[in-house]
Amino acid sequence: MANELRPALVAVEDPEAADRLRPHLPPGARLVSGAGALAAAATDDAVDRVVAGMVGAAGVAPVAAALAAGKGVALANKEALVVAGHLLTALAARSGAAIVPIDSEHVALHQALRAGRPEEVERLILTASGGPFLDRDPSTFDAVTRSEALRHPTWSMGEKISIDSATLVNKGLELIEARWLFDIAPERIAVVVHPRSIVHSLVEWCDGSLVAQLAPNDMIFPIQYALAYPERWPNRFERLAPERLGTLEFRPLDEAKFPAVSLARRALAMGDSATAVLNAANEIAVHAFLAGRIRFPAIVETIARVLDLHRATAVASVDAALEWDGWGRREAGRLLGL
Repeated sequence: MANELRPALVAVEDPEAADRLRPHLPPGARLVSGAGALAAAATDDAVDRVVAGMVGAAGVAPVAAALAAGKGVALANKEALVVAGHLLTALAARSGAAIVPIDSEHVALHQALRAGRPEEVERLILTASGGPFLDRDPSTFDAVTRSEALRHPTWSMGEKISIDSATLVNKGLELIEARWLFDIAPERIAVVVHPRSIVHSLVEWCDGSLVAQLAPNDMIFPIQYALAYPERWPNRFERLAPERLGTLEFRPLDEAKFPAVSLARRALAMGDSATAVLNAANEIAVHAFLAGRIRFPAIVETIARVLDLHRATAVASVDAALEWDGWGRREAGRLLGL
């Protein structure tokens, strides 16, 4: 990819991987490596907007560095706000840097919220596809295979995000992200199931009206929105033809079958450190499931057990948030015998 895009700077955290990469870089590309490499790239003088697309808590430190330096962030790494949401939004407020989401649901809310004033918002409504097991009997979840869990019906995603969608943990993480992105109380954020993923989210206003954002289920649309904001760039992407949409089905979320959203609400109510712990436990459990070490239901069960063990505290720094992330990983690993 470096030879195709010919960047001026390449950042790799693993020094050994950097050594292997160095001989293959295009002429003139500068290579930085080590623990601060991603933060160095995110704060480079030549950077205008940072696209944060790494998976998991690894995105927290570089996003924090970018915001502290006044760099706008196009955020695909929802875990950054889950782990340290109040800290990152405070950094953005102090530096004047904008956080613009890339997740399709949050891009939808970002656009719909432009229809009115913040004080006119009644609630935000996140849509969930329901994943591959929306209509599967939960009594069979013990038998779910890795390949079944990775087979998302409407989106093509990486392994970790696909499993999060199968458990609906992704919707819990998105609820936490929305709480901080849009500065709205969790009880005013709802989740509904919309299997076709055409309506990406909705805003309900104080007069009872709804504003929804619709687009083909292709990430190229939210990515362009985040890169272009506050402008809109023309494109020739596939258009959504309303006359061919037919029926748009919505269902209530079955929280008994998919308790992950309730766990996210619980973590938010517990306090700052609990959302970092929830995310950490999920990451460990997902990796264990992908490795064939645990059953599918054990992912959400592990999150719940780790939250049961946690005594939430206020978190005053990014380093402190990452320390709680580490605690959550250790506890999840201990419970799973890893």
